Amino acid sequence: MHDASTTLTSLYWHDDTLRSRSVSGIVLSGVVDVPAPPERLVADWTRDIASNMALAAGDVEPMPLARARMRWPDYSQCVQAAYDWTASQGLPGLLSASDIALMACRGARYHHDGEQYGGFVFCNLFLSDDCGLDVHFPYAGNGVDGGYRIPLKRGTMLVFDTCQPHAVIRRDRDGFDDADFANPTNPTNPANPANALDDVQMFLTWELPVDDSRVVKALGMAFDVLPSNSAMPQDAQVLANGAAAVLCANSGRWLPVSDAV
Repeated sequence: MHDASTTLTSLYWHDDTLRSRSVSGIVLSGVVDVPAPPERLVADWTRDIASNMALAAGDVEPMPLARARMRWPDYSQCVQAAYDWTASQGLPGLLSASDIALMACRGARYHHDGEQYGGFVFCNLFLSDDCGLDVHFPYAGNGVDGGYRIPLKRGTMLVFDTCQPHAVIRRDRDGFDDADFANPTNPTNPANPANALDDVQMFLTWELPVDDSRVVKALGMAFDVLPSNSAMPQDAQVLANGAAAVLCANSGRWLPVSDAV
């Protein structure tokens, strides 16, 4: 079980100033109607993952978006569906003004993105069909009842705080295990791999500024939450109950820095 009383605080860089803020326990989720990626594009992703990148269990890696768009007639329809859904969640106009990337993951270990992306929230649109995976936010909703588990399928939309711990795990599991995501590619014939996209979720992701008034209203962050005279660390990180901590990649539990290996 995860401690439902854990209070998370983000330290993040805003220009040259290290600021503090609360970590939102809200996760916006829904499902939009988007067409399946065309076979030609899926074949391209399959070759890339099999021969040009080592997408091991738990890895989350960027994919070439510009090339994908040339093979993706319905790309604009997918993006528009994300625009419309986020507008319905109180975030109109944000995606069109934000950076977008194409990503692939073969599951994902428990992690947060606070060191690099503490000044943002993520918006994700999943493109792959259901393969028995959930995204798990163990501390979302204040960690009650094990947090939130959201089934991943084509059209799943998420908006969440980058500092909120999360993982992509098997639907019948309580944690992350590398063995659940054995890489099925065929090393003897990488140009025609066997099931290279098994257990892989492809998704579009946007970075939304955490201090935008629409984001603050939707997710409810509070800013400058640490006293100005407190002995605040001098680097971007996530504090658990006010102390430096690391996240166990398999269980999602917070560990004191002294216990990390």
